[in-house]
Amino acid sequence: MKIKDILNKDAMIMDLKATTKEAAIDEMIAKDVQAGVIADAAKYKAAILAREAQSTTGIGDGIAMPHAKNDAVKQTTVLFAKSAAGVQYDALDGQPVHLFFMIAAPAGANNEHLQALATLSGLLIDADLVAQLKNATMPDEIIALFSAAESAKEERDAAADQKEKAAQATKSAATNGEKPYIVAVTACITGIAHTYMAEEALKKAGEKLGIDIKVETNGSEGVKHLLTNDDIKRAQGVIITADKKVAMDRFDGKQLIHRPVIDGIKKPEELINDILANEGQTFHAANNETVEETTTGDNESAGRKVYTSLMNGVSNMLPFVVGGGILMAASFAIENFVGAHSLWFTFFNHVGNWAFSFLLPVLAAYIAEAIGDRPALMPGFVGGYMASLAAASIVKSDSPAGFLGALVAGFLAGYVTLFWKRVFRNLPKSLEGLKPIFILPILGLATVGALMFFAVNPVFGFLNGIITNFLSNMGTANAVLLGGVLGGMMAIDMGGPFNKAAYVFAIGAFTATKNGDLMAAVMIGGMIPPLAIAIATSVWPKKWTKEERTAGISNYVLGISFITEGAIPFAAKDPLRIITSSVIGSAIGGALSQLMHVSVPAPHGGIFAALFLSNNLIGFLVALIIGAIISAVILGFWKKPVVQAG
Repeated sequence: MKIKDILNKDAMIMDLKATTKEAAIDEMIAKDVQAGVIADAAKYKAAILAREAQSTTGIGDGIAMPHAKNDAVKQTTVLFAKSAAGVQYDALDGQPVHLFFMIAAPAGANNEHLQALATLSGLLIDADLVAQLKNATMPDEIIALFSAAESAKEERDAAADQKEKAAQATKSAATNGEKPYIVAVTACITGIAHTYMAEEALKKAGEKLGIDIKVETNGSEGVKHLLTNDDIKRAQGVIITADKKVAMDRFDGKQLIHRPVIDGIKKPEELINDILANEGQTFHAANNETVEETTTGDNESAGRKVYTSLMNGVSNMLPFVVGGGILMAASFAIENFVGAHSLWFTFFNHVGNWAFSFLLPVLAAYIAEAIGDRPALMPGFVGGYMASLAAASIVKSDSPAGFLGALVAGFLAGYVTLFWKRVFRNLPKSLEGLKPIFILPILGLATVGALMFFAVNPVFGFLNGIITNFLSNMGTANAVLLGGVLGGMMAIDMGGPFNKAAYVFAIGAFTATKNGDLMAAVMIGGMIPPLAIAIATSVWPKKWTKEERTAGISNYVLGISFITEGAIPFAAKDPLRIITSSVIGSAIGGALSQLMHVSVPAPHGGIFAALFLSNNLIGFLVALIIGAIISAVILGFWKKPVVQAG
């Protein structure tokens, strides 16, 4: 994909007027609407804000790349915008943004927005190009600059490919008098901009220093330029610039330097020179040296490690929750219309239940994998499966260890694997190959299996039985209290640990009882914050800036869709008022849902799930509206008017 082909002269802003993030997004979207790129501004803005809620697209060095794939987009387009004064855009480096590239792609596009991001990231590492873009005054200049930059990059890439083929033919740089050869891996958390910027920076630095370098990218579209065994074998050393886990065992015995991905962008020459000076450390896979997320550094707290491991399990489990839950919910809807003996009811219900049967094994497996890497995956999976079986214990029980048992199984498998890795860290080199395929899987499985069979399942089977019985038979007062707590938790951090804890608890309850009561409380609790903000910005316009009022409109869409993150930009500016009012309203909404015995047997969908699947649609709407209005009223009266209403 060539950037010059999707840059639209009619969708360029050479003098952006906005001074805030929200205003900049609005101004760019308005330009795309004017150019005929976007059909529904509010819908596209909701997608942009949802992406910004995940992490800022202000990548630093005065550049931002907001992007979204949405059915409001008519054709893939890159909108270029330039601000002389700069916009405070919550960029990663905290500096104002001067150059914007808003990438819009239709819903059916085959990851064209990600391809455009990767291409742009590789080009914008060129400081000269960035400077020329800042000085350009006409749209034709922008297209000409990108055309020239892409042509130059194609020539460099072709030359690099030829060098790589020649190097592969000779196999050994040392014996053929070739240039020094280094390999590298780049990877950032989102797998988009910084991954490819680091790649380009390292390749340019290699060319400048007269060395050959091959860079593997672990990006949003998967692994590209995969390092082969021959590449690694003949390399003088390995540079890892990564903020997330990458495959490391292949580098056993090589000189290796690991740094955050930003160092690959900012300090590529320093990294290369360190390898050439043999200042890296020899990597030993047997010591469990794996690259974890480096944003927390080596002094990551125990609590943070537990949370990140748990979220690894939850994130990999969620596709099973959503897919299985939606199909099961569809079967319930079919049952209501045509009865339980329908072929389609049987199909959807069985497939949904089969997907659900993998929840606990997948949860435990990926918690374990986050701690002990690949060797821990299988013991974790089996431990999670044992937690799902009532018979997998030395004592007879009518209840399996369930969700709590699977959590324990995941952490046990991870740390048991680390234990056995440490025990066998000094194996002779000739036996190292047995560890990942023979020693660790067998010992890990035996240890985890024994702990689950003799200890975890008996204890947690008993506890799970008590909890399941409580959830199935709890009175109205207990249900209202629990619904209020879960609803309020959904609004505390709007996608953070409290929000995820409440959501995971509701999923666990749904898994155990097949009852969607608590899913209704959680869903309503997550919908209320953006809806309350939308209402407050509409009813009390003088208390919000023009940009906030515009963003508030999109929160109607985000709220009814159960996208709590739409409230995050507002909470970041005024956390006390936004979070407090949201928690109160969400807690009331969650409690009311249980008071009226509302059930939604689906894990996602918001109002759309409730319309078709709720047992009490009126109760769902009443709880949602009352909670949102209470939250909006508290916020509206509490918030002070802006000094200058836009």
